[in-house]
Order: sequence, then C-alpha cells, then structure tokens
Amino acid sequence: MPELPDVEGFRKVLKSCAKGRVVQRVDVRDTGVLHGMSTRRLRDALVGRRFTEPERHGKWLLARTGGPTLLLHFGMTGQLACARPDDVVEAHNRVLFTLGGGRQLRYRDQRKLQGLWLADDDFEAARLLAGQGPDALAVDRAEFEAALSSHRGRVKTVLTDQSVLAGLGNLLADEVLWRARLRPTVRASDLTEADRRRLYTGMRRTLRSAVTAGCVPPRDSWLTGHRDDPAPACPRCRTLLRRSRMAGRSTVWCPRCQPDGS
Repeated sequence: MPELPDVEGFRKVLKSCAKGRVVQRVDVRDTGVLHGMSTRRLRDALVGRRFTEPERHGKWLLARTGGPTLLLHFGMTGQLACARPDDVVEAHNRVLFTLGGGRQLRYRDQRKLQGLWLADDDFEAARLLAGQGPDALAVDRAEFEAALSSHRGRVKTVLTDQSVLAGLGNLLADEVLWRARLRPTVRASDLTEADRRRLYTGMRRTLRSAVTAGCVPPRDSWLTGHRDDPAPACPRCRTLLRRSRMAGRSTVWCPRCQPDGS
C-alpha cells in the first residue's frame, strides 16, 4: 500500500514529467476512479492548463495548475507513471494525461479504492483535505506530542489515523514503533514524555530513509525486511516476532524489544 514515501516518489514523478507542461488531452479509461466529477468536467478543467509545482500532504498528491487542482490518492494499489503517448497502455492505467513535449502521465490502480478529485481553486483543495492531520514529514515535535497525548486509543491505531497524522500506514507504523521499543497496543495517552520523544525521533529517521528509497525498504536491519519471512525474527535481538491484527491490519512486533507496559 502506498504510504508517505511512495507518494513523495510519485510527487517527484509528477514534477519531472509534467511541471511546466501543458495538458493537451485527457483520456479516462475507467470513470470508477473519478470522484465528484465527470470525464467532461475533468477535461474542461485541465486541457490547456499548465502543471506547476506539485505538492504532497500525507498520502495525497496535489497537481496544481495555478487554477484548478487535481488531487490524487493511491489507495492500496495506485501508482503514477511517466510514459510516451505511443507506449503500450497497461490494463490498470485508468486515466492518461497527454502533455506537451511528447510525455504522458498515467494514473494506474488495480483495485480502485481511491482515485482522483478536482478542486476549482485553492480554497476547495483545502476543504477536501480538511480532515487530514499534519503531514508526518513536516510535523514538529511539539505538535506531534500534543496529538498523541490527546488520544486514548492504541498508539498504532492513532499513528495510522490520517486525521491525527497524515502519511503513516501499516508498514511505517510497525517500523517506527519497533525502533522506539514501544508495543503497538499501548495507549497513546499513557506514553511518557520520553516515549513520545523517542517515537518522534524514530519516525523522523525512518521517514528520511524511506523517502530516499521511495518506499518502506525491506532492509535487513529493518523490521520491514523480516516481517514476511517464514520464521520472522527481530533484526535487533533475533527473538521470533509476534503477529496480530489491529483495526483489520496485520501488526508485527518483537516481544522482547517491545515489552508490555512500555
């Protein structure tokens, strides 16, 4: 599932492929990914417009034009790719944006759990993102600690709640909690100041590395690199990892490094 580092990678694709280029044509191959708009409205809003500097907030990507803004969310299986107009169109390419200079931006999504939204202006774009918390890569420590201390839910559930903190998903939350030596089930409101600071530091370091990689990398020294092993062991202490489900998602932790009562 695309998380903040993946979407930051898509932002770079959008910038390198489309910034400064005029939209010449919009082909919608599947209207199931359009939210609150028709194909005609999307074409009328974007054709003839020039993409400017793109932005990202959490898992959302904002393709700005100086007028209407296209908002993209990638759900579980979405991607953004740069191609040439005559390249073979793959089965899950849902919307194609043909640009000046012989480039084509392609929104791909197999499961179509999210998709594209259109905002007529900056005010409307802000309204569409009003339910999002601060971006996990930009949030400062004081805001992060305040957000956690005000919620009584389990810390992993709070970290992946996009209205609290935008950008963290299942893999990142497990990785960050493992680095901070905190059990995913501890209540966020029960964390000490030292716990919250350790968690913030771990999150920042994890995000910086993951953004550089363009994903949550399955490195040998990371929890992510072992969670799907046949007999997954903690890369820090070699204890067998535990697995459970929280809010319907698979959760992995080390019982030794992340003990009860952390």
